[in-house]
Amino acid sequence: MRDPALRRLLVWSGRALTVLGLLFVALRLRTYADEIDLAGLGWGGWAAVGGLALLYGAAGVMLGLAWWHLLGHFGALASRRWAVRVYGLSQISKYVPGNIFHLAARQGRGMAAGLPGWAVAKSAAWELGLLAVGGALFGLLVLPLLVEAVPVFASALLFLAALGSTAVLLWRLIGAGAARAFAWQVAFLAASGLLFLGLLALLGPSGAGEGSGGGGVAGGTWLIVLGAYILAWLVGLVTPGSPAGLGVRELVLLLLLGGLVDEAGLVQAVVLARLVSALGDGAFFLGALAVGEGGTAS
Repeated sequence: MRDPALRRLLVWSGRALTVLGLLFVALRLRTYADEIDLAGLGWGGWAAVGGLALLYGAAGVMLGLAWWHLLGHFGALASRRWAVRVYGLSQISKYVPGNIFHLAARQGRGMAAGLPGWAVAKSAAWELGLLAVGGALFGLLVLPLLVEAVPVFASALLFLAALGSTAVLLWRLIGAGAARAFAWQVAFLAASGLLFLGLLALLGPSGAGEGSGGGGVAGGTWLIVLGAYILAWLVGLVTPGSPAGLGVRELVLLLLLGGLVDEAGLVQAVVLARLVSALGDGAFFLGALAVGEGGTAS
């Protein structure tokens, strides 16, 4: 962006949204303080949360594989192991305010390893673009929330049709590398949404202690909840100045699902989801750190 004033405005707007989101979540936590009891999860519940965090960290490998395919598409030949390792080491930097330092870290590591700087930069731009497209497609699952006449099965069919069409267009117009990267990214987004549903199930009547607030999801609405979670993630992703979408994602999710899921359980799930993703990114980082250096030659 060439206009410094506009760039500063966008960044500060993003930071303001972050603060607003955090305040919104804090107020909701205060409202439901008597109904939320994280200690009520017990050892089994917390072990399940830890397991979900490890699964989230493992899902991060999918994003690393997507980046590897994009690097190859732009002629930056690297080994699969190196790409996933660098992705894991850099991804933790997204929590630094500014929301760009994970991209800068990958750019620096790629160039230090001898990859063409322009190719690494293009892979980052395409990564964000494809993630945005994938996240927007998941938003189709939320249509029944916005238009009552649209049934859940119709939104699901529309989502699958749009997903398949996008993948085919990418394959034919851009190349196999871009299509494969998109497929891995969609798989990661789906896994993230399913993990959030797992948290809600954990907080349901049979998964949380007395007084914790039920977070169960009715069988006919789980696709809507999954889509809402990914859509909220997307809004956080594209908000400038919001580290890892902090506050923004939570704000959007509470606004979307406040009337669909028990709000006390939803607030608790939102807090735990942030914990799961942060711990998962930390696990991905430690796993990447434990992997020895690999060459960049494929």
